[in-house]
Amino acid sequence: MNERANILVIFPDQWRGDSLSYLGHPVAETPFLDALAAQGTIFTQSYSNCPSCIAARACLITGQTPGSTGRHGYRDGVPWPYSNTLMRCLRDDGYQTLMAGKTHFHPARAHLGFEQLALYDNQSVGSGRLSDYSLYLERQTNGRVEDTAQMLESNGVVVHPWTHDESLHANSWTVTAAIEMLERRDPTRPFFLKLAFHRPHPPLDPPVEYLRRFEDVELPPVPVGDWVSWSDQRNWRIDLSRGVLPVRLLERARRAYYAQINHLDFQIGRLLRWMQLRGMESETLVVFCSDHGEQLGEHHLFRKTTALDASARVPLIVRLPVSWQAPHGQRREEPVALHDIMPTLLEAAGCRIPPSVEGQSLLPLAQGAEAVEWRRYVHLEHAGSTLGPWQAVTDGREKYIWNTQDGSELFFDLASDPCECHNAAADAAAADRIDKWRRRLVTELAGYEADGLIKDGKLNPGHSLPAAREWLLKGKESADAH
Repeated sequence: MNERANILVIFPDQWRGDSLSYLGHPVAETPFLDALAAQGTIFTQSYSNCPSCIAARACLITGQTPGSTGRHGYRDGVPWPYSNTLMRCLRDDGYQTLMAGKTHFHPARAHLGFEQLALYDNQSVGSGRLSDYSLYLERQTNGRVEDTAQMLESNGVVVHPWTHDESLHANSWTVTAAIEMLERRDPTRPFFLKLAFHRPHPPLDPPVEYLRRFEDVELPPVPVGDWVSWSDQRNWRIDLSRGVLPVRLLERARRAYYAQINHLDFQIGRLLRWMQLRGMESETLVVFCSDHGEQLGEHHLFRKTTALDASARVPLIVRLPVSWQAPHGQRREEPVALHDIMPTLLEAAGCRIPPSVEGQSLLPLAQGAEAVEWRRYVHLEHAGSTLGPWQAVTDGREKYIWNTQDGSELFFDLASDPCECHNAAADAAAADRIDKWRRRLVTELAGYEADGLIKDGKLNPGHSLPAAREWLLKGKESADAH
């Protein structure tokens, strides 16, 4: 490593961990991301520490677990008081820090270390504030075209294809805004650019031509586990999180989701090609990941917030600069999570890693190191979800999930049951393995004893964590801040 590398983080919202054609997905078409993975490392057991939008982003930019960020679930309108953010550390060490797309910070235009911000904000509906994308549409179309997220439920399953000029779509605008920033960048400093798409998160509005590509694609069956007890098709809602969607609507939503991914892949390719033609792409460290997945009707569930792989597993590709001569097409199976990305990028940039960071740098793994001391599993959590509040531990091969309120358990052998269809929690043959994972979770919850989650060294049901800690609601960075 000679000169400091530029850094590009590509961060879509709600992109499932399995939805890359590079991983053999039967529907997803992602040729540009496939090429990126072939040039670098893909981490096949990558998870979101807390699989909902805001909490996951906090883990990403602080390098901390939910217990330290104070966010155990989804709650809007909570301050972001963090001092040691990824972009602030890079900025203070000489990087020009740029942001195009969705932040989900509060307040919306907080920078937290970004020097420039082109904001996409789907939360602005009815608030009187307009994001930069909405202002762009207003100027370009004289108000004739609106962001679909301003018209439809932003967690809904209704498909509304984009029939306007493709260049006006939110996916396209986000890349165009990033390119404009790079055109105006300071050439004397390395850059850190975060490219954060709102899609494939609903609204499901892929450009109509992309949706047509998936009209005749055969969809695999939707898995439904033996542990699923809800099957009510009555009174389903447009924004349902659990229930049985009419087959026609479900198939349309699934096709639109993969069409959205295909469009995003093209837009990512557009940016990488633009950078390549200007001689900067090969000297840029690129990370592609997501905040969480999308359940997409599996087990009659939609959206996110559960510990199931469709919700909690995320894609993660790390492509190091060409001059670093790192392995190409490498697959790593170590269990990793979003809080590992900050120390990875700080180490790669030659920056000091703050002591507050709890993640572990992925750089040695991406460089092909074989003897790396690594964690044996990751700890995941969410304060509330469709399946209740939960805590989970997994190594990507097995997974133990505990409902903190009613004490129920789920245990999946992911190696033989990747779709999590059989709950082995009551299987006598799995008893010893389940006990091992239960003890591992107790170890992870040692800091939560005051919350009642453990007692006398055992899991103690009947308790729930808050979505956001009281000290965070007051704008403090930790319980000890004053």
